[in-house]
Amino acid sequence: MAPSSAMFPALSAIQAARTLLKRHLPETRLVPAPWLSAQTGAQVSLKLETGLPTGSFKPRGALYALAVNLARRPIGEVIASSTGNHGAAVAYAGQRLGVAARIFLPANPNPVKRAQVAALGATITESGRDISDAVAEASRYARGDGVYYLSDATDPDLPAGPATIACEILEQAPDTDVIYVPMGDTALIRGIGAAARFLAPAVRVIGVQAESAPAYARSWTEGRVVTTPTCDTVADGLATRTPEADNVRAIRELVADVQLVSDAQMLAAIWHLLLEEHLVAEPAGAATTAALLQSRPLPGRRIVLLVTGANIAPDALRRAAHVQAAAIPTGRTL
Repeated sequence: MAPSSAMFPALSAIQAARTLLKRHLPETRLVPAPWLSAQTGAQVSLKLETGLPTGSFKPRGALYALAVNLARRPIGEVIASSTGNHGAAVAYAGQRLGVAARIFLPANPNPVKRAQVAALGATITESGRDISDAVAEASRYARGDGVYYLSDATDPDLPAGPATIACEILEQAPDTDVIYVPMGDTALIRGIGAAARFLAPAVRVIGVQAESAPAYARSWTEGRVVTTPTCDTVADGLATRTPEADNVRAIRELVADVQLVSDAQMLAAIWHLLLEEHLVAEPAGAATTAALLQSRPLPGRRIVLLVTGANIAPDALRRAAHVQAAAIPTGRTL
């Protein structure tokens, strides 16, 4: 059954995105996860989006959406609101395609991600307490002439970019049963869910959201938009509190299940990935590992976890080490 919403990418758009992105980005690796496989008894693999420019999956959507819109009209400036990774991706896309970029960040953003945006030559505006406030400021600015607001949450072209991740997974591991996907503003999971529906309808797509930022998880469960007053989580990539109605309808059609994970579980997963699988992941990138370690019974036997970003702030890494040290029984050392 083909997806039916305007917030899903069409198969033709996904195919076009694959063609365009092959000119700009490498295919990312799908690697076995021996420790996770031993812990769960499943065949677990990790899809490593951390090797892309800017260290996350986000350039897939930013490059494709900006290229498509440049073909439609003149663009003097591309802007984005972001907690960091999307902003860096839009800055990268602007640099790559020759368009000035301006990124609206919440106040006191992840310093690693802010530095990356600045290094890519974008103008930075910090505004408000969280991503919702940055969105409001960017929306006001977008009324100017020649400005293209490349919204991670609402741009209809963007999800075709991350949809290409599912295409790669299904070529690299055609027997995949389940794909775990971090769920922030849902562009990633809408793209992957649509591609899986087109190419391998039996594959289950499971969303993962932070317990302390559960707006989309609650909306998915209740079938209506549910907002939250805050979205205070260590996983800035999952920090959303105001869902879009169209996105809620989309994920209810495409997503088989949604799991919530705590900050402590994500921090522990960061440490497991670092020590056991020898991989660096930021909290949102480790969310799928955290979810799998809590999943009983398992939803399948051949499982792919998306590791979506490696841009971890030093404080989050210190907290991950502290959480892991606190979990070790007395008398043992790291």
